[in-house]
Amino acid sequence: MTSGLVRELAAIVGPKAVLDDEAARPYQRDSTEMQGLAGQADAVVLPSNVEQVRRLVAWCYEHEVAIVPRGGGTGFAGGAVPVEGGVVLSLERLDRVLRFDPELWRMQVEAGVRTGRVHRLARENGLLFPPDPGAAEQSTIGGNVACNAGGPHSFKYGVTAHWVTGLEAVVTGGELIRLGGPLRKDVAGLDLRSLLIGSEGTLGVIVRVWLRLTPAPEAMIPVVAAYPSVEAGVMGLGRVYGYGLLPAALEYFDAGAVAASRAAFPSGLPEATAFLVVAEADGTRQGAEALAAEVAEALAEGALEVRRLGTPGEIRDLWRWRSGVSFAVSAQLGGKMSEDIAVPLDRLGEAIAMVTEIGQEHGLRTCSWGHAGDANLHATFMIDASSPEQVAQATAAASSLFARTLALGGTVSGEHGLGWVKREQFDRQFGAVEAALQRSIKALFDPKGLFNPGKKLPPATR
Repeated sequence: MTSGLVRELAAIVGPKAVLDDEAARPYQRDSTEMQGLAGQADAVVLPSNVEQVRRLVAWCYEHEVAIVPRGGGTGFAGGAVPVEGGVVLSLERLDRVLRFDPELWRMQVEAGVRTGRVHRLARENGLLFPPDPGAAEQSTIGGNVACNAGGPHSFKYGVTAHWVTGLEAVVTGGELIRLGGPLRKDVAGLDLRSLLIGSEGTLGVIVRVWLRLTPAPEAMIPVVAAYPSVEAGVMGLGRVYGYGLLPAALEYFDAGAVAASRAAFPSGLPEATAFLVVAEADGTRQGAEALAAEVAEALAEGALEVRRLGTPGEIRDLWRWRSGVSFAVSAQLGGKMSEDIAVPLDRLGEAIAMVTEIGQEHGLRTCSWGHAGDANLHATFMIDASSPEQVAQATAAASSLFARTLALGGTVSGEHGLGWVKREQFDRQFGAVEAALQRSIKALFDPKGLFNPGKKLPPATR
């Protein structure tokens, strides 16, 4: 960091809010670190209010310095990594709950408020904020909105976008714009709010968000089904759809994911388990009981075991296990490269088999798990993250995975975004006209190309 740059930024946010080289080091990385991705910021700044964010963006735009917004740093696509330098603008100190109206099922928070805090505040008042993308104590609402994060309960409740009624963002030149608000309906203008949601910091810096809440369900009843094969499990998932059932969550785990995590599974699993389905029925006590029985019936054919969980301890232990699956997989060889592909529902079985086939072709151990209800797979190549050779093998395998996913009519990212690590997939997924339209929107919001450059929408390759 140059002394001149530090001096200029410190004049806006104060000297303690501009980090020195040692303190700035963690801000050069995110959860893609095991893939060897790291950046080098020109400065790392921690503003404490919206006015400071506005002034920082204005200064950067005037001096043509790149701006890299950062939430909790839990992203899997390198979206918050300053790969091309610039100023990392961490929003962690914008952590105030500005308004909470439980009787109106709504909340306004600053971008740096942690996801877990919103969950707890809602729950303590008989409400529910359904998006649960993981790392709840580290991830922030601003980051969730910027990536349009999902999670296990997206099947019934939808992704983050469904729960955002308004937001405020700092855009070109330091202007603060307000899109939507505490309204539940608004079709007066073009839906610019939806453009900011999922834009990964490439159109502006999200600073405040209005969230919609819903009454918490009276009961939640998980249903677990173990199968001897992928084919039997996918047929069970198909029957859940065919019966017209809508559980809150509908998750799957293939043989590799089961093998990596079965030691921690509550009450154990049948020895022959090669595919696992976890569903959750919720609602009133009577409604949840009835739905759980119907889900169990739909999953029963071909299953080794179908189990309904009922006590708070069982439910807590199950979801603790679910949260730990990713860590258990990483522990197998010391690292992993995991891609969040999604395919049409009727191609889920093919996609699961495809992950195994690609791993065999590239000499890698694989597994997959994810949100079966959305056909969103965490397709994973297990590697020794310290081995450049294995990282390169996994990178090549991921490229093959993306090409074959698109051939199935799928997408290269169901919930993590493109960020930096998947930027080259943009022009593989979108045709020339669709890609040009998206780039024209980027140019309107950011004519100098300073908001998170190189991420999400890379320069045109055609």
